[in-house]
Amino acid sequence: MNARLVVTFTALIATLITALAVPLGWAYSSHRTNRLLLDRRADATRFAELADQAAREGDYAGLVEEVRRYADLYGAAVRVRDRDGSVRVAAGSFAGDDRDATRLALSGRTTEELPALTPFGPSRVLLAEPAGRDAQLSGVVLLQAPTDRARLDVSLVWGALALGALAALGLGAVLARRLARWILRPVTELDRTTRAIAGGRLDARAHPGAGPSELRRLEERFNAMADAVAGAMERQRAFVADASHELRTPLTVLGLRLENLEPHLRAEGGPEYEEALAELDRLALLVEDLLALAKVEAGAGLESRPVALGPRLAVWREVYAAKGLRLVAPGDGEVPEAAARIADIALDNAQKFVPPGGTVTVTLADGVLRVTDDGPGLSEEERAEALGRFWRSGTHANVPGSGLGLAIAAELARACGAGLALRPADPHGLTVELRLP
Repeated sequence: MNARLVVTFTALIATLITALAVPLGWAYSSHRTNRLLLDRRADATRFAELADQAAREGDYAGLVEEVRRYADLYGAAVRVRDRDGSVRVAAGSFAGDDRDATRLALSGRTTEELPALTPFGPSRVLLAEPAGRDAQLSGVVLLQAPTDRARLDVSLVWGALALGALAALGLGAVLARRLARWILRPVTELDRTTRAIAGGRLDARAHPGAGPSELRRLEERFNAMADAVAGAMERQRAFVADASHELRTPLTVLGLRLENLEPHLRAEGGPEYEEALAELDRLALLVEDLLALAKVEAGAGLESRPVALGPRLAVWREVYAAKGLRLVAPGDGEVPEAAARIADIALDNAQKFVPPGGTVTVTLADGVLRVTDDGPGLSEEERAEALGRFWRSGTHANVPGSGLGLAIAAELARACGAGLALRPADPHGLTVELRLP
């Protein structure tokens, strides 16, 4: 849009400059042409008077000398014809046909206008002046004058106008660029702010400054809207965090009381009692995951410091060994704290779904952390939905979990500027791929 505005403004400025420069150039060309006409007509009139006097006296010697001296001095060509068209006096080299000009002069009319002079021509102009008084015409004087000096003047003026127009156009382009930037400055600021908000910086705001008042008001209203949305989201996160935190105590108390009831149960109530404890554990896990998700969304507890991946994976190797699984992992390497937590989530999911004897491989290379298992994996539709909250596959209904693990991983990836993706493993299984920034 900025480029289109600059082009539009520059085109308007160029049109205005052209509308001024072209008439000025043609006006000077016409002025210089008229000056040349007046100067050479005065010379032609003087020669016509001399020619008329010579025709009456029958002596052309003085006229010949005057014409030759003039032709040598100005580089012009002069012809004096009598009434029947015969050449009486000639000096200089004539170019072109002078019959039309001769007929015009013999009819008693003088040359009133010349073709407009430009830097490209004409190189010579022809003037015709009748010799004699009233109806007593004794002949005609034809003067063909060079236009080099006049065309040079026109060229200089046109060149100055062209340079001035180019300078004005350049200045206009600079001003057009600045004007476009001034107009679009609020739009650019809004674009920057929306991009930052889309990237997870919910505290980003536009900075109203230069620009049209209507767009500055738009910035202010956008900031007010962003504040309202951020406030609503913050209240929602605070509610989830507070509710999760407050539920932990009654759930703990409820668990203790259920355990205290165990000695007083009848034998036939044992299965129901175990199911109640399992549901309580599931509810406690859900509350813990909700609290963790709320903290991640609020940015709490996220540290950018790198952590060693080896010791963390060593703990998981023992867990996997206890379940009959094999964990292949690098012995060293450092990743951000958020990436390590994502690896924990991926490894926790894998140990739930990979059957005994399976293998889970962790690799870290070129800034990409991958956790690959050879379990049943997920279909393409399931992979597209798996990063959502509370999502659980229909085939995993009996597997313990809250459905928030991958959602927490996605929020952790967003918070640290990484890219999280779920990809199929070969020949079967799932790969959790994290591209570190």
